[in-house]
Amino acid sequence: MTRLDRRALFTSGAAAALLAATGASVHATPKSGGVLRLAVPRDGDVMGQVARWAVYDALTEIGPDGVVRGELAESWTSSMDARVWTFQLRKDVMFHSGRSLTSADVEASLLRAPLSEGEVLGIWCDDTHVLRLELDRPNPHLPYLLADQTHVITADGVAVDPLDQADGTGLYRVVRAKEARHFRAERQLTHYKDGHAGWFEAVEIIVIPDENTRAEALRDGFVDVAALPKPDPLRSQRSVFFYPSSHDVAFAADEAVGLPRQIGTGAILDDGRLAERWWMGEHRPSS
Repeated sequence: MTRLDRRALFTSGAAAALLAATGASVHATPKSGGVLRLAVPRDGDVMGQVARWAVYDALTEIGPDGVVRGELAESWTSSMDARVWTFQLRKDVMFHSGRSLTSADVEASLLRAPLSEGEVLGIWCDDTHVLRLELDRPNPHLPYLLADQTHVITADGVAVDPLDQADGTGLYRVVRAKEARHFRAERQLTHYKDGHAGWFEAVEIIVIPDENTRAEALRDGFVDVAALPKPDPLRSQRSVFFYPSSHDVAFAADEAVGLPRQIGTGAILDDGRLAERWWMGEHRPSS
């Protein structure tokens, strides 16, 4: 599964050709509804990666096309030497607990997890929705660094785990979670990404250590997506497609699952953001 960490982003044409060949639709408009059910291994904290991106947001995000864009940050500017950065935060963001996001939450969250490159000399909340950050050295790549899951924003900067106590600003609110076992989150009724992401009514993740059992769960319709190291258990299934290919498999999915035109492969399963970026082409009964 770690080979996905070393892949570059697919180009739009390559992704379209690949998914057309596997039977997945890349031209269909995303549809709202359905429950995404995902089977993952215990190793590598795959459940945690996908779950945290469903529940939390960061200041920025890297889209499937590899371009950095604002998430909780509506916009940002930097000084000429890229040492002092100012972030304008969205004003329509709520934590799942019902409290509004403020720059104080962002400040506490960034202090919780130091940057991987350089040090932060200071963070100032110039306003309830304006944050200023000074680095010890120029870093024009800061917006990309802040898109890492290490820097998700939490209420008062508290730790991201345990998941059953998560209070994020993401598209999905935790209903139940047990570390390295299972996870379920349901779509927020209203969210600033409405109309652009978050197509599922709910997302369920179950940890199944044995790869053959994960394959059986997908084959028998108990899950929609299964992380698999090889296609052998499902090669004869016509209703399943393999990604990136049947010769180099990272996961298998039911053909009803819809994927974006471009699939980021900088990390496992589209950078872990499949809960908000994928959709169910054919609705299944909610559970």
